[in-house]
Amino acid sequence: GLMNVPMDATTRRWRDIARRFAEERLIPHEVDAEMNEGRLPPGVSKAHAVEARDLGFSAMDVPLEYGGLALRQVDQVAVWEQLGRVTNALCWCFSEPHRWMFEARTPGQLERYVLPLMRGERKECYAITEAESGSDVVVNTTASQVEGGYRVTGEKWYVTSFNHADFLFVQARLDGGPHAGEDVLLFVDADSEGIDVQRTPAFSHTFDHHHPELRFNGVFVPEANLIGKEGGGMAWSHAWFRRERLMIAARSCGAMARLVEEATAFARTRAVSGEMLLDKQLVQAMLADSVTDLWAARLMTYETAAADDRGDDVKALHARCSLAKLFATEAAGRVADRAQQIFGGRGYLRENCAERFARELRVDRIWEGASEVQRLVIARQLAKRGLDGM
Repeated sequence: GLMNVPMDATTRRWRDIARRFAEERLIPHEVDAEMNEGRLPPGVSKAHAVEARDLGFSAMDVPLEYGGLALRQVDQVAVWEQLGRVTNALCWCFSEPHRWMFEARTPGQLERYVLPLMRGERKECYAITEAESGSDVVVNTTASQVEGGYRVTGEKWYVTSFNHADFLFVQARLDGGPHAGEDVLLFVDADSEGIDVQRTPAFSHTFDHHHPELRFNGVFVPEANLIGKEGGGMAWSHAWFRRERLMIAARSCGAMARLVEEATAFARTRAVSGEMLLDKQLVQAMLADSVTDLWAARLMTYETAAADDRGDDVKALHARCSLAKLFATEAAGRVADRAQQIFGGRGYLRENCAERFARELRVDRIWEGASEVQRLVIARQLAKRGLDGM
């Protein structure tokens, strides 16, 4: 269609695989999930996980030498765009090891933590954010060096998917030794002694993935679980942020496409004052603005992915991922709001995807760097490199 960005046969194939999975397997279960605290019957969830793995989603970013598919970023964006059409985090049914994990790890870590993610045998979560942090990276959780490893003490907030995970990526600050004050990234098993769930707050969305506040009470972590080297954790976090920001942009595009399609279909069948809603100019304007938002977001997202595949300068890429996330998430919020308005009272029903998207897309302007932080990243790049250098 005209709204498609230029794609080669490989990207189109991955787009179609993900589209079918989203439409046939996941979307039919959304309302069921919404009415049951995000949960589906265990057999259904398991079937989704197995199928996602068998389709290759867990191996997309894994290098070939480890049995992965090493897909280009444009192919992965095409997959995540289609998965973004789904509400209730039903598309989070698989784990996905990322390229940076293969640069950061030892052979032992690979066998114990990273490759089992690809095979669907383990589930991970990230314990990065703290009560004092958020837009500002503040790491007060400490790692004290003890014989054979570290003891980790502190609190972590918003540990997404902890209720499904069997290990965590934990960011902590060294409080002694030659790298005192610098940060480390560690693999920590979820059943380690001394990890306490302080509370599991309820959030706007209806997901079966919880975001608890955790307390680490001197949790012992063996030296073998250090990712990379002491003081090197932030580089991996940056690689992770770039990828997450780009894929959030991709998911936002998928959400916008579904919202536009559903709102248009409704407006085509709904009669108001003797004419179809779709023939009302105020509604046409809302839909036109939504299509424009979507088209711009898609172009930015796919071009950023293509720049990564070309091997463009990593600092310029960092800015582009921020640009894509900023624009796509802000645009998706506008589109969800317009779609709700077009649906009228029906748009306020939880069984309507526009109502769910209005709640769920809201957090994309906050997590993995709030919109304000993305603006700072972009402005700093502009100041340092000028427009052409970005």
